[in-house]
Amino acid sequence: MKFLKPKAFFSGLHGVASPRSVFEKCAKTAPAPQSERARPTPANPALPTWRARLKSSLSKTNRALIHLFSSAKMDESLFEALEDALLMADAGVAASDFLLQALRRKVRAEHIGDGEAARAALRALLAELLQPLERPFAFDAPPPRTILMTGVNGTGKTTSIGKLAHYIQRQGQSVLLAAGDTFRAAAREQLIRWGERNQVNVIAQQDGDPAAIIFDAVAAARARGIDVLIADTAGRLPTQSPLMEELKKIKRVMAKALISAPHEVLLVIDANTGQNALAQVKAFDAALGVTGLIVTKLDGAAKGGVLAAIAREHPIPVAFIGTGEQIDDLQPFCAKAYAQALLA
Repeated sequence: MKFLKPKAFFSGLHGVASPRSVFEKCAKTAPAPQSERARPTPANPALPTWRARLKSSLSKTNRALIHLFSSAKMDESLFEALEDALLMADAGVAASDFLLQALRRKVRAEHIGDGEAARAALRALLAELLQPLERPFAFDAPPPRTILMTGVNGTGKTTSIGKLAHYIQRQGQSVLLAAGDTFRAAAREQLIRWGERNQVNVIAQQDGDPAAIIFDAVAAARARGIDVLIADTAGRLPTQSPLMEELKKIKRVMAKALISAPHEVLLVIDANTGQNALAQVKAFDAALGVTGLIVTKLDGAAKGGVLAAIAREHPIPVAFIGTGEQIDDLQPFCAKAYAQALLA
């Protein structure tokens, strides 16, 4: 289980037209559960609900941008207003400038004269910017595949582990969890509850060194023939040097237990933190070599533009986005679907 960039964790790109086909085609990129692969199935009835969730999650930015195009003239005042809106949506200066310069060129080249056509053009440009972040989840390496989960406090890391375990099980893969967060009092109990909910085992200790716990978990995954091990770690700020050094230690110890481990380092970021999320991506990647992102709390308050900033300034594949608290609310990232939700 790898990323193509920098590891082959995801594969495939997609050309999509209508808003509905965007979500249907993106959903088809995820492998079906093994029990369902032998028989054709109709279109997933949950897709409209997922589409509605994503659009609702990004509604704040969606309304702000669509309002600008509703009665717009193709003049400099529109571009100035768009720049303000993109910056307010956490897209950042680099991504906002990149998108607006490209839109200016497209308006001139194609003689675009109305707001609806300009909005469609910006939507296409945003999807193109985000597309390098899109890599469908795949399982193609010998087990056990090991995932080291990282992130700052409060991003929803442990909850994301529970949802990810559910997703992986739906692909017909066995899962083992490791409770490597020994700093937060309730972390072990929270992960054990997710293990019970998913009916998967959790390697945990009342106390102990996080690296040792995760080392034991890797050994247990190998001995039990587990497909995927997901290791939780304590939330930490990138500026907390001792904790970041411990995270590096955990990564080294995992490699001692299994030469190729960890196969993936997933960073969980909160969509509500805006440009701070970009700073986290840069810091954790510098320390650990992050291979993928999980973007959480796209719940209607999030502005959503930070993915454009990440795509422009520090592109790392987005494995999943989360739009709620339900166990199946973690869904693979689809660039064109995301752009549709922002600018539909």
